[in-house]
Amino acid sequence: MPSIKRIVSKQLGELLLERGVINQAQLEKALKLQKEKGGLIGQILVALGFAKEEEIAQSLTVQYGFPYLPLECYDINADAIKLIPENVAVQYNLVAIDKIGDLLTIAMSNPLNYQAVEDIEMLTKCKVQVFVSTMTDITNAILKHYPKK
Repeated sequence: MPSIKRIVSKQLGELLLERGVINQAQLEKALKLQKEKGGLIGQILVALGFAKEEEIAQSLTVQYGFPYLPLECYDINADAIKLIPENVAVQYNLVAIDKIGDLLTIAMSNPLNYQAVEDIEMLTKCKVQVFVSTMTDITNAILKHYPKK
């Protein structure tokens, strides 16, 4: 599996602390909950109301260098959407946004999901470029661009 290198060696919680998004007590509560129930720290912080999805997505861009793309104002390429079946898009919380040659650009809420990227590359026979977006933006894009049954 490909290794994604961190640009910043700090954990997501540390970055959020430094940026003033959360405080130490909030981080400790979220980490305790993560230890008990599992899950991604960013999603836990959002669920607890301590951080906004955009703040988590932007911190991931700082931590790993993935570009952040808010989808609400972005024109998604209709041909790119057709490359990924709806069930796959929902499963991995991602959406194809553009395709140029054999380069497929996707937006996903968890850019560290190597399996998702590999599956999309195998499925589409394209090289995948990843952008980070919020779970809500991606869910809304899926609802908007996949035909209702």
